[in-house]
Amino acid sequence: MRNNPLSSGVVVVRYVDGTLRFLLLRAYQYWDFPKGIVEKGEVPFAAALREVEEETTLTDLNFNWGQDFYETPPYGPFRKVARYYIAESPQGEVFLPDSPELGRPEHEEFGWVEYRQAFDMASPRVQSVLAWAQRMLGQKTK
Repeated sequence: MRNNPLSSGVVVVRYVDGTLRFLLLRAYQYWDFPKGIVEKGEVPFAAALREVEEETTLTDLNFNWGQDFYETPPYGPFRKVARYYIAESPQGEVFLPDSPELGRPEHEEFGWVEYRQAFDMASPRVQSVLAWAQRMLGQKTK
């Protein structure tokens, strides 16, 4: 049994004009990948898919790298652990819909950004996820 709350999400990538880009979402001053709490009885992978759709409306994801994942160390006041998978979104527009719980979108903006820019925008926790994803994608990180 896990002692820490688990959130699950996806590092979403897309090739834009031949360049690999990462989808980052901003809530307040923090940039992160789409993710959210795994609900009771829910499998983390299913939660990751649900969260991407709820937060971005993207549904056409290709898990070309399988279901390997990266988990962060516990963070924040609730010592949450975040699990991330990697998927390509070859098409589809990102839309930030209103959250039924909040009555507004969970995120203020999004961007498809190259690795270096994503790394500069991200917190150290998200940087570790980004570096893992870059290694999984077989790209140089610097």
